Amino acid sequence: MRSINRTGLVSGTGLIITALTATLVALVFPIWSYADRSGTGLDTLNAQTVSTQFGPLSGLDREFITKVRLAGLWELPAGQQAQERGTTQAVRAAGEHLTEGHTFLDSRVRNVAARLGLELPNQPNPQQRQWLATLDAAHGVDYDRKFANILRKAHGKVFSVVAQVRANTRNSLVRDLADDANTTVLDHIKVLEATGYVDFDALAQDAATASPPPLTNSPAPPGPTQSPGSPIPVTPAAGYSLPPAASRANPSSTP
Repeated sequence: MRSINRTGLVSGTGLIITALTATLVALVFPIWSYADRSGTGLDTLNAQTVSTQFGPLSGLDREFITKVRLAGLWELPAGQQAQERGTTQAVRAAGEHLTEGHTFLDSRVRNVAARLGLELPNQPNPQQRQWLATLDAAHGVDYDRKFANILRKAHGKVFSVVAQVRANTRNSLVRDLADDANTTVLDHIKVLEATGYVDFDALAQDAATASPPPLTNSPAPPGPTQSPGSPIPVTPAAGYSLPPAASRANPSSTP
C-alpha cells in the first residue's frame, strides 16, 4: 500500500512540474517572438541608413533613386518609339510626354546622385529590356495596345513607391526628387490612359495577385564614384512644358 501511495505522489509531482514548465514557456515565447530582433523593423532601418548633409539616407531612398534612373533608361526610348510608331495622335502624344518627362527626371536624378555620391546604373534591367523587345516586335494597333498597357502597368508600380518615399524620407534631396517624380509619373499615367487602350480590369487583377516585387540593387552608400554615362540625347518638342521642379513656384502638370 505504501508503494502505491509513493508512486502516486511521484506521478502527481511530475504532472505539476510539467504544467508549470509549459506555463513558463507560454509566457516567455510571445516575448521572444515579438521582440525587434536583428534584421527587422527599426534595426534594419538604422543599419541601412547613412548620414549626409541633406539628412539621413535610407536603403529605400537609395533604391528609389536607382529606380528613377532605371525608369528613364527604358521609358525614354519607348517614348521616342511611340512617337514614330503610334497609329493615333493620343499614342504619339503619350510618347512625347514620356520622352520629355524622363529627359527631365533623368537630369534631376543624376544631379541628386552626384550630390549624394551615389553610383547609378547605365543599362535597363532584364525585365525592362524584355518590355522593350516586346514593343520592338509589335506593329499597328497591337503596338498601340501593348505600349499603353506595359507602360501604364509600370507607372502604377512606380507611383506607389514614390508615395512611400515621399511620406517617409528624411532626406531633403530625395524629398524634392519624389515631388518631381510624382508630378511626372502622374502626368504619364493620365496620358497613357487617354489613349483608350488601357485594360483596367487586367491592372486590378494583376495588383490583387502580384507578389512583393524583388528589391532593386541599390547604389552604394555615399562615397567616391564615377559619374554615370550620358542619357540618350533628346531635343524637346516645341511648346512642350516640362513638369516643374519642386523648387519652382506654382507647380503644374502638362495635361
